[in-house]
Amino acid sequence: MDGVLVDSETYWHRFEDEWVFAAAIEGGDPAHEEVTGMPYYEIYDYLDREYGTTVTKDEFVAAYQDRAGSLYGEDVTLTEGIPALFGSLRAEGRPLAIVSSAPQSWIAIVRERFDLGPLDLVLSAEDIDEPGKPEPHIYERAAAELGVEPADCVVVEDSLHGIEAAVRAGAFTVAFRTTHNAELDLSRADVVADGPDGLRRVFLGSE
Repeated sequence: MDGVLVDSETYWHRFEDEWVFAAAIEGGDPAHEEVTGMPYYEIYDYLDREYGTTVTKDEFVAAYQDRAGSLYGEDVTLTEGIPALFGSLRAEGRPLAIVSSAPQSWIAIVRERFDLGPLDLVLSAEDIDEPGKPEPHIYERAAAELGVEPADCVVVEDSLHGIEAAVRAGAFTVAFRTTHNAELDLSRADVVADGPDGLRRVFLGSE
């Protein structure tokens, strides 16, 4: 969802610059890609281990939850062409799933606000009792719940952690290139889709 369906990474990166990296850690200069794609409660564990933290985990989690309401409910925009792409994939009989590190409540805001229609599966990192991305567990579980092998799935990801999770699960992995990850090396993916038009070409072979 984040960074693919909606441009939320732009806003989360700003939140990281203004509070997480500026006030919630003891020192250091983390890069956004160190945490992008991870479940937010695991971001705290990573930062606490690598940089030290100045807030409790409860305070950290509460700050993310507080920001999420306005971020998804007001700030983000839907990636161009997503409704049409979803419609084309449904018409071809392909199962569609949202598999995200975001909680179900955040996913629900996006689904309802942008009327994304029926999905075959909505799976959040909070739904599995395993570590989140870059570990492959969430994509392995998604494939199992859809009744297919991971190798028969196509995963679209924008973050390094997400790409790693999909690749390690054995899925065909599409890296979605957009503004916030323009400078990252996405070559771990099977193919790179440049923006909405590139994504449509990957799935449908057309503009």
